Amino acid sequence: MEEIIFDGKWTHRTEWKASSLNTIPENSNTIFLRSAHQGNFVYFLIDAVFDTNLDKGSDRAIICFDTQNDKTEIPDNNDFCFVATLGRNSGSTLQGGSPLIFTSNFKNIKNHDDFIGISGYSDENDRYSKTPHASYEFRIPTDLISRSNVYGFYVGVYDYDSGKIYSWPENIVVEHPLNIPSPSLWGELVSPDKSLPEFELPILALIPAFLVSFLVKKYGKAILTKSKIC
Repeated sequence: MEEIIFDGKWTHRTEWKASSLNTIPENSNTIFLRSAHQGNFVYFLIDAVFDTNLDKGSDRAIICFDTQNDKTEIPDNNDFCFVATLGRNSGSTLQGGSPLIFTSNFKNIKNHDDFIGISGYSDENDRYSKTPHASYEFRIPTDLISRSNVYGFYVGVYDYDSGKIYSWPENIVVEHPLNIPSPSLWGELVSPDKSLPEFELPILALIPAFLVSFLVKKYGKAILTKSKIC
């Protein structure tokens, strides 16, 4: 994953091969979500193959983490969202805990120095569609969202041309493109990339942990789940 070229698109055919695949909606070819958790970062490619009407500065994607997975009704300080806008080379970071309802209780904060959120036009090298379409790449430091094996998770893609929001989980209704749904409605992102447990375990119980650590270092994958299904 260190060799990803962050230009907002699928740069070459094997670029995101070492990552997990989910589709939004499930069992559809609307959006392909590639994800990986390796080292000090989580990586995402949101490949919005449906969005061929490219509205620069208006189409956008958002990825949110409930770092404690406590699923509060109102976003708090351990909830973070990351935004990338089509045609822009820098994204933005939001943190919960704001008293302002009209911002969905999120506030803008300074981006982490190692954060990347960029969007571009994926084309002939894209694995899923060669027709130019919107795509979004993210590199999010675990220094900011902490290292965990389970996060509360939400992803949304706004298509300005249709005014529609495609989201995961799919049953979330978002009435306005600037709204962020309550963390209590988010799904879960499960990653086996967390280091050894911080509490003591019998030596036999550590064997699976070492095995998982080895597999993740080799394949760098994260798994998107709903309702705690791995």
